[in-house]
Amino acid sequence: MLDFLGQVSWWMWIIIILVIIAIRDVIQRKHTISHNFPIVGHIRYLFESIGPEIRQYFVANNREELPFNRIERGWIYASAKKENNYEGFGTDRDIYAHQHIFINNAMMPYQISKDHPNSIDKSFLPCAKVMGAYNKRKRPYRPTSIINISAMSFGSLSAKAVESLNKGVKMSDAYHNTGEGGLSPYHSNGGDVVFHFGTGYFGVRAEDGGFSMKKMKQLVKDNPFIRAIEVKLSQGAKPGKGGVLPGAKITPEIAKIRGVEVGKDVLSPPNHKAFSNVPELVKFIEDIAKETGLPVGIKAAIGKLEQWEELANIMKSTGKGPDFITVDGGEGGTGAAPPSFADHVSLPWVYAFGDLYKLFKSKGLTERIVFIGSGKLGFPAKAAMAFAMGADCINVAREAMMSIGCIQAQVCHTNKCPSGVATQSKWLQNGIDPTLKSVRLAQYFKTFRKEFIEITHAAGYEHPCQFKMSDIEVNVDDHNLSKELNRTYGYEKVKVPFTNMQDLKNCMHLGGKN
Repeated sequence: MLDFLGQVSWWMWIIIILVIIAIRDVIQRKHTISHNFPIVGHIRYLFESIGPEIRQYFVANNREELPFNRIERGWIYASAKKENNYEGFGTDRDIYAHQHIFINNAMMPYQISKDHPNSIDKSFLPCAKVMGAYNKRKRPYRPTSIINISAMSFGSLSAKAVESLNKGVKMSDAYHNTGEGGLSPYHSNGGDVVFHFGTGYFGVRAEDGGFSMKKMKQLVKDNPFIRAIEVKLSQGAKPGKGGVLPGAKITPEIAKIRGVEVGKDVLSPPNHKAFSNVPELVKFIEDIAKETGLPVGIKAAIGKLEQWEELANIMKSTGKGPDFITVDGGEGGTGAAPPSFADHVSLPWVYAFGDLYKLFKSKGLTERIVFIGSGKLGFPAKAAMAFAMGADCINVAREAMMSIGCIQAQVCHTNKCPSGVATQSKWLQNGIDPTLKSVRLAQYFKTFRKEFIEITHAAGYEHPCQFKMSDIEVNVDDHNLSKELNRTYGYEKVKVPFTNMQDLKNCMHLGGKN
């Protein structure tokens, strides 16, 4: 037998293998194409599997692809690598397209002095408001950066990705939102942290699956780099939908971080156990703030406004409530979701934020809230629009992922992320070097802030908080091609109290150090 096998030539082995595959294809009934077209049908599945990559690199033009086109990705990659991120020969964007943004520049740009903070540090750009100042929290917090990491959990992202992000925010003086997967060792590399939790209460989970104030107090006590706490009501990818963490994915490490059992399915319901209505939510926020001393805020995707109006009324009558509100756009994000949710449930960021800001403005509450925008805002022009509408900070998720190597393969939900960012595969994440990638995240943030400051100065202002809605125009229709934001969305932004950058630099609450 061995002699016979040894006499079979290599091309005969290929034929034998193909015959075996053909027989297998004909016998199986799972895939119709493979059954009807043995061997050849596999080519179809191959091209289908690499379709996103083919379209991304060979088919789609520079401005066509979604969610982020090639120009946007290229700007992030070049900024993160400190390469030339300019473009020559004029824009190739259709500047007459619907929703195109125009920033009205001043005749004379804002001029900074030699001793101005931005002469010393061209990327110095802190938040103009202090979280927790109005409610007199024990540990108020002024974010040192107006751009920060949005909620992304360890478990959804790989350990090396989270480590890279946290080390990067330390270098760039930003903060890192933990996502609802709990505080991991990879979030603990020196960067400021906003602890975020949802209906699963991971990291502060009681035995019955509810919220444990005791664990929350201990967590804050043991980790003084936690600067604020965020309660997730919903997220843009799948508002109003819970989820299941399969037991097969719960390793001993994840079980310890999230406070769950190894190998046992864990349910994150759509609703919170700790509260069931708006008054109870306000009490929950105040209880956490009292016990921890930290600013406490909420994150949500926006749809109906009745309960938001109830919240605003309670805040006005009691003087209590959230210190900050993160508005997540319905554009979705890093969270895997059914297309019916990702495509249709909750409003896009510009509509969501405009509706909510108008509501809180009508109650006279905008000055006591730090508004955070989240939804594809990680580009200076989009950030200028967000600040003109009333945002005080922005959080970025996918843009941050791209700065550390994400290639927009759009397989985050499969555990097969080729760049090692959104996977638990040890082999795939070994391609990430946190020492290098953390520098790239930091450089992206610094480049973003530098260019945003330059745009701000071009508009005649010292800080982006000074942007007015009339400073930004957006294409809306063919009859009146562009309109200022105040005419488009029907409100005027409330003026943010601001003196100068030096006062922000001298603030005792900057970075939450005091």
